[in-house]
Amino acid sequence: MNRRDLFAAAAGATLLPVLAASARAGTVSGDTAPTGSLEVVAEFYGPGPSGIAVTPDNRIFIGFPRHAENHGKATLAELKGDVLVPYPDAALSLPSSAAPDRRLISIHGMTTDSRGRLWAIDDGKIVGRPIAPGAAKIIGIDPATDRPIASVVLNPPAMRPDSHMNDLRVDLTHGARGTAYVADSSFGTSPALVVVDIATGRQRRVLADHPSIHAEKGFLTVLEGRPLRYDPKHPTFPIGGVDSITLSPDSSLLYYSPLTSRRLYSIPTALLSNFDATEEQLAAGITDHGEKVMTDGLATDAQGRIYLTASEHDAIMRWIPDGTIEIVVRDPRIVWPDGIFATRTHVYCTLGQWNRLAGFNGGTDLRQPPYLLVRAPITPPIREDQT
Repeated sequence: MNRRDLFAAAAGATLLPVLAASARAGTVSGDTAPTGSLEVVAEFYGPGPSGIAVTPDNRIFIGFPRHAENHGKATLAELKGDVLVPYPDAALSLPSSAAPDRRLISIHGMTTDSRGRLWAIDDGKIVGRPIAPGAAKIIGIDPATDRPIASVVLNPPAMRPDSHMNDLRVDLTHGARGTAYVADSSFGTSPALVVVDIATGRQRRVLADHPSIHAEKGFLTVLEGRPLRYDPKHPTFPIGGVDSITLSPDSSLLYYSPLTSRRLYSIPTALLSNFDATEEQLAAGITDHGEKVMTDGLATDAQGRIYLTASEHDAIMRWIPDGTIEIVVRDPRIVWPDGIFATRTHVYCTLGQWNRLAGFNGGTDLRQPPYLLVRAPITPPIREDQT
């Protein structure tokens, strides 16, 4: 579909606030021995936040998916002061009767490319409904103009009925207009990576049978004091295959990890972006970097360090390429850290309390708003000449 069709209403539309958010800051203290400094950037009393992206000029964008809660607020919004503004406009971001390929359904993960442009994955899922044709798609918007630069619908066989298009990264070093790598963690048990040529829309599903993509059988975690074991038929915490992904600073490597796993993997993007590469060749290119923590999100800074959401530890951690793991911040308010984004000075993270959803807790919704957008300082901050 031509991107002009999806975003035809974007130009000139009125931007409306959908949700109030307050900000406060401070170094945390308490009996749980927190580590580091956590700043609450915003509090949300409506739907839970997921994806987060921050542009070089510090504009903040947040995704509010509908696959767990069919809310009537914006699914993609910009945080302006203490107000969320539907982005790129209300007509596209709020629920409407427009065709699924002409509006935003359920924005989940998001990122920026090396030129500072915003990219988001629309997982296309509304809770309790099948994914409609045209609903799952990759969206690109240039924040300099607030106008679209791409819209690529995900179709079979790259897209499956049980697909959970969870997160994405965009590599401008391969393909005429770049290549997108999408983590399909699956609402069932069929995860894979999806590779998309943005210029042509060509797409394919890869590594669906590789162990590095799948949830680990017998996986055990402890969340909020509860020991929980992986059971795909009766899940008691968020589970899935390949979920968290991030690019190296030069886009030469894609790092990834299943949600139900503690291992970190990578694959060269020169290989992954090659539509002629066989499954055997792709598998041979995978590197296992060893154990980390269970992560729902990964983010890379300009020095190649990877920030990890660490829900088991109420923390945000950092992986160094030599294998060292550091604690950036630990705080009892960090409940199921999800979307994560690193700038030169801070690492941002959304806290949607997804492990407290009713479906994981015997039908009782244990979430306690407000949901949070937090950040922690990167010490020392990365200089501009290091980016």
